[in-house]
Amino acid sequence: MVFSITKGIKVSVKTEYQSFYSNPQQNHFVFSYKVFIENHGDHTIQLLRRHWYIVDANGFKREVEGEGVVGYQPTLEPGQRHEYVSGCNMNTQIGKMYGQFQMIRILDGEVFEVQIPEFLMEVPYLLN
Repeated sequence: MVFSITKGIKVSVKTEYQSFYSNPQQNHFVFSYKVFIENHGDHTIQLLRRHWYIVDANGFKREVEGEGVVGYQPTLEPGQRHEYVSGCNMNTQIGKMYGQFQMIRILDGEVFEVQIPEFLMEVPYLLN
């Protein structure tokens, strides 16, 4: 699991290859990723937006932007944690993702970016 901390907000990511939904003969590889967002700061924050960069092994890069995460804009008090699971389709056996969450501090309305650490998605048999 990889993680990063920005302004007291810890973002951790764990990935898993989804062989049941993948079709290697068709160059279709599906990965799930579980994201943990922890508020280690002193203020209540809310996640407003996400911005993902997805890069496959051929160097093809795409971006995904939008409000919230899987339909939610969670609010986290100090010490609270939010987690969610999402997925990504790739045309290669290995790739990576990284990005930012846009957050707002409820107390004063300050908007800030929280880094999502770069993480790899790779089929398990590549490691043998």
